[in-house]
Amino acid sequence: MKISNVLFRVVILLIVAELIVGCQPAAPATEAPAEPAVEEAPAAAEKPFGAADCAPNCTYADMTMCYPQLGAESDWRTANTASFKDESANLGFKLVFSDAQQKQENQISAIRSCIQQGVSVIALPPVVEDGFEAVLTEAHNAGIPVIIVDRSVSADPSLYMSHIGSDMVLEGERAAEEFNKKFPDGAAVLELSGTTGSGAAVGRAEGFRNKLNSNITILDSQTGNFTRAEALPVMQAFLQKYEAGTDFQGIFIHNDDMGIGAIEALKAAGVKPGDLFIVSVDGTRGGFQAMIDGWFQADVECNPLLGPQVAEMALKLMNGETIEREVLTNETVYYPDNAAELLPSRQY
Repeated sequence: MKISNVLFRVVILLIVAELIVGCQPAAPATEAPAEPAVEEAPAAAEKPFGAADCAPNCTYADMTMCYPQLGAESDWRTANTASFKDESANLGFKLVFSDAQQKQENQISAIRSCIQQGVSVIALPPVVEDGFEAVLTEAHNAGIPVIIVDRSVSADPSLYMSHIGSDMVLEGERAAEEFNKKFPDGAAVLELSGTTGSGAAVGRAEGFRNKLNSNITILDSQTGNFTRAEALPVMQAFLQKYEAGTDFQGIFIHNDDMGIGAIEALKAAGVKPGDLFIVSVDGTRGGFQAMIDGWFQADVECNPLLGPQVAEMALKLMNGETIEREVLTNETVYYPDNAAELLPSRQY
């Protein structure tokens, strides 16, 4: 009996101890320390199209500019070429220059060569407006920015960064205004046009027709391809077909070089300075001399010295900066009364 009592007490104590332990609150679970947040590196900003590896600290020494010049057809074009070559020498950038000899296929070939060379920028003075879409797309796909210089193109504007040059339509309008002032009672005029399909010829013809008074008739229009050599026979053919001073009283000429060729034909036909009212475009030294000699009654300026502005625009593109989509040169109209005074200071 004693043993049974002892066992009974032990069992009772164990049950009580178990109950006491079971009533204690559970210890809180220990959580693992949170992993420190990993900061994601900010995504690198995408470079603007055309920005070079040296951006934003590129200098002219880093630049290689491609300039596929359309030709050497005039004093204006010669001055334009010299402007780019001089700027390359002055600023220290490499100029990849070529002369397309007035052939679009030569320009396109030169551009493709520049793309293969991986130039920094292409500055294109297009021979004509149409037909550059494919090669401009190739340049764009290669990441090379293009600046259209002087004349215009009809390609998708997204394929080039800017156009710099003259407002060709405005030049034609300024020429028309000179004829309107001279012939308030009406007249008939001839037009010696530039290269067919070129931005300069298209724009000047359009502007001339936009502003010309309805009582002034364009009797005939033929292209002299912007050269004095081709303008001479065109003017000779005009003079065989029409009598100067009777059938027509004036001539609108799309550039000074053609004007100089036309003057040779007029002289040979016995036409005297001042017999006809002649307005030309460019404002070259040759054009100023034609005003001094009495042949031109006005010369609408078209500035060829674009090298400095284009170089500055190209460097901005290399450094990822934005440039204006359309950059127009500041130009005017010159007249015979101050041509002799201004001629010595003309740079082209």
